[in-house]
Amino acid sequence: MNITLLHYAAPPVVGGVESVIGEHARLMTADGQQVTILAGRGEQTDGRIPFVELSKIDSRHPEVLAVKAELDAGKVTPRFERLAAELESELSRRLAGTQVLIAHNVCSLNKNLALTAALKKISEKPGAPHLILWNHDLAWTTPRYRSELHDGYPWDLLRTDWPEATQITVSEMRRQEMTRLLNVPDNRIKVVPNGVDIARFLKLDPRTVLLIEKLDLLSAVPLVLLPVRITPRKNIEMAIRILDKLHGYFRQARLVVTGPLGPHNPANTDYFQKLTSLRTSLKLEHSVIFLAEHTQDYLPDEVIADFYRLADVMLLPSLEEGFGIPILEAGLAGVPVFCADIPPLRELGGKSAAYFSLQANPHDVAALIAHKMVPDNAFNLRLEVKLGYTWESIYKDNIRPLLKYPGS
Repeated sequence: MNITLLHYAAPPVVGGVESVIGEHARLMTADGQQVTILAGRGEQTDGRIPFVELSKIDSRHPEVLAVKAELDAGKVTPRFERLAAELESELSRRLAGTQVLIAHNVCSLNKNLALTAALKKISEKPGAPHLILWNHDLAWTTPRYRSELHDGYPWDLLRTDWPEATQITVSEMRRQEMTRLLNVPDNRIKVVPNGVDIARFLKLDPRTVLLIEKLDLLSAVPLVLLPVRITPRKNIEMAIRILDKLHGYFRQARLVVTGPLGPHNPANTDYFQKLTSLRTSLKLEHSVIFLAEHTQDYLPDEVIADFYRLADVMLLPSLEEGFGIPILEAGLAGVPVFCADIPPLRELGGKSAAYFSLQANPHDVAALIAHKMVPDNAFNLRLEVKLGYTWESIYKDNIRPLLKYPGS
């Protein structure tokens, strides 16, 4: 499908809406859509996504600013009509072949009302692209714009429903504002939130991103990290049993063991087989992940550090340790630590870690973790973001269903 994203400016221009446009374009392109960005300022930042510049779309273009000054004073002059006609003609030409046109903020703000008027006329023509109005901000409900707005055309275009368009906004508060402003029912306005690119925000290594996607790790609630080599003294079987009981509190809990088999003892192979047999007997094949099964490469420190940033909990049930570097790493990453009550770990963790006896019932350890995490506001907000506010989940659940065109 041919999709055009329209705004006053586009990446690499820095701005909230510009950032959203960049993410939308990336996601749509990855989904196989043919995407073009049409804006007054910007440049091509992705070789797959064409950028088309139409300078008089820009809210800062001198002619646009001159027209806006007249409109702000309540004057609709021939200069406005000429600019609107020019933009209508030029947009009609540039949009040839476009099936879906997504206009961000240009029909809810008064930054370039000639563009708004031109778009309204284009949308009413036979064969026009399906129009989606993405309304981040509303001029008519924002006090700082009030002195610039006047009754009548073209200002009323910003407070009149466009029946030929799909109306989108970014929050429930904005939807309520829009329903009152446009005098339409709630279901006329769809809410599609903004999101975060976790990989980019956390600066994840590409190898980490591949593992996240392959193993669906963002769905883990919580993601429990065990950053050790596979050797008996790490007591991984206890971690597996704790994870099994943790499912009584969190059905989507998952355990990730990052290390390979210990290199110095041939018996580690037998130990690993015992661990995988235990995993199978507890029906935890999807929930207990040994990264050694999913990569032939040695995972560098950069990837291990990524898993600390992704983890919600670090679990360390070691039978013995000489020191306990994972506790220090977890401290730097801000990950809650639950570990065996042995002297080296207690020395490092002090009052900041939670401890359990090596003879403890796995159910009791799971309860210890759950009772610590359930009331933790930071943990709960983190889960909400991972489960509902990644760009990938927003695209799948909210944006892709909008990309419909009659006859497609």
